[in-house]
Amino acid sequence: MTAKQPATLAVHVGNEPDPTTGAVAPPLHLSTTFRHGPAGERSAGYEYQREGNPTNDRLREALMALEGGKQAMTFASGMAAMTTLLECLPNGARVLFPDDCYTGLRMLFEEFLPERGIQATVVDMADLDAVRAACTTPLAMLWIETPSNPLMKVADIAALAEIGHRAGATVVVDNTFATPLLQRPLALGADIVMHSTTKYFGGHSDVLGGALVFAEDDALAHKVAHRLHVTGAVLAPFSAWLTLRGCRSLGARMAMHCANARKVADFLATHPAVERVNWPGLSIHPGHDIAARQMRDFGGMMSIQLRGGREAALAMAGKLHLFTNATSLGGCESLVEHRASVEGANPRSPQNLLRLSVGLEDGDDLIADLAQALS
Repeated sequence: MTAKQPATLAVHVGNEPDPTTGAVAPPLHLSTTFRHGPAGERSAGYEYQREGNPTNDRLREALMALEGGKQAMTFASGMAAMTTLLECLPNGARVLFPDDCYTGLRMLFEEFLPERGIQATVVDMADLDAVRAACTTPLAMLWIETPSNPLMKVADIAALAEIGHRAGATVVVDNTFATPLLQRPLALGADIVMHSTTKYFGGHSDVLGGALVFAEDDALAHKVAHRLHVTGAVLAPFSAWLTLRGCRSLGARMAMHCANARKVADFLATHPAVERVNWPGLSIHPGHDIAARQMRDFGGMMSIQLRGGREAALAMAGKLHLFTNATSLGGCESLVEHRASVEGANPRSPQNLLRLSVGLEDGDDLIADLAQALS
């Protein structure tokens, strides 16, 4: 294919018409097993669904094209992707994690990785000097999440990749919030990109999934693929098919998410009840200049912090009508969540913070809903 723009790739790669029937929508292969020869010869390249199937291969092809990688793997969830990758590290390995990150990742490196002898060091990824200081001892992996969840911190991927590589580390970027339509970490020097494809790739709040895309088809990629095959955290074919469906509209959806988010952020930034709007598209955001340099647009995710503390945040969330109180993000519908209330026994998010996933409704209707909830 001659097209290079992400929106065009999202529509066409992996979604080519079926060569057998001419069907424009890609076929769905549900078979768990495939015919082979008497000595296990793979007549069509497949043997068993857990190690590969045609629908997943279409999605992998799309992911590689969109992120500019040479290998990709799909998983049953974003957490399965993260866990499989991190468990490929040897005992004693040290990983640098961001101080603001998805709660599931935090639970993974606080509760489970130590059982495997993997050491976690936490640092503010926006502070390059702090990252350099943390890289003075041996480092196996540097994990970046940008924009971060839920404070929307922005990390300089190119600068961090350089620091991590000097320390001998593999550099991983969680690109879930931005998607490759807005940000391509591999082109900025990262080694691996992680996605919860549940979110913007699926786009309709109806399919769970995760993915890893590798800059090189190297030894680590092969190790992860082998662990995925053996441990079985694979993406079901129907989930792969739904995610491919989401890919076809990803460009259009991301454009509208971003446009609506800008309207919402501009409104909230001037409201007297709002203490702070965390959205990198605002010029007052501390990471705005970096985001403008490494992103095509600033995304549909933001968080706000209210002047009245926890009580004001909960009151606002309870009065919203178009914003549904729900976990997750990236669907057509707008969502709101008081993160501290859902983060378990030891919440890290500020009590006055609400996370907003700005959806595809009319932007003026969303603003009217927010205005009445703040009144």
